Amino acid sequence: MSLTQATPLLIKEPGFLFHALLASSEPLHAAAGSTYDADPWPAAWIPWGPTLEGSVFANSQNVEPIRVAELFDAVAYSVTEVTTTLAFAVTNYTLHNLRRAMNAPSSLVTTVSGTAATLSSKLEPPDPSEIVRSMIGWESLDHTLRLVGRQCINGGELQSTYGRGAAAGIATVWNFERPASGKPFAFYGAGVDRLGA
Repeated sequence: MSLTQATPLLIKEPGFLFHALLASSEPLHAAAGSTYDADPWPAAWIPWGPTLEGSVFANSQNVEPIRVAELFDAVAYSVTEVTTTLAFAVTNYTLHNLRRAMNAPSSLVTTVSGTAATLSSKLEPPDPSEIVRSMIGWESLDHTLRLVGRQCINGGELQSTYGRGAAAGIATVWNFERPASGKPFAFYGAGVDRLGA
């Protein structure tokens, strides 16, 4: 029997990122025509907008060996820690995106004066007691894959570079926590191809 290599089902584009308040309703994740294109994200999910270089999902499982005195090799490995993050730098530079990155509630963006073209607004950082968790969503450009982080906090360094010839970004690293019920995150795939073998 000769072997052949199938064309891989790739993810080649950054996709779309969303932010929602904790405990917001997820999309139905109802597929039609092998995509989620007809299943919009609810209004509570606010698009972050473009990013500097896309996003990076990481799921790290730390394992430790279990040993006995009589053997050199480990007799088993035990998972001791799981860390999941989604990192990206948003280029849609707004006070509300800065607020979200600071884990701050919307009440910390206030009006200084005016309206419309004369509007002046202010963002102040949260006190420790004001920090809030969020939900984070991602969808592939072809609308066949989704990721929902159900309870997340930005734990990265909020750093922006203001310079010539490059867009400033709001850098974030969203750490996924286990909510009171359910799992920290879920991937959803539309159609048989995204299910795989």
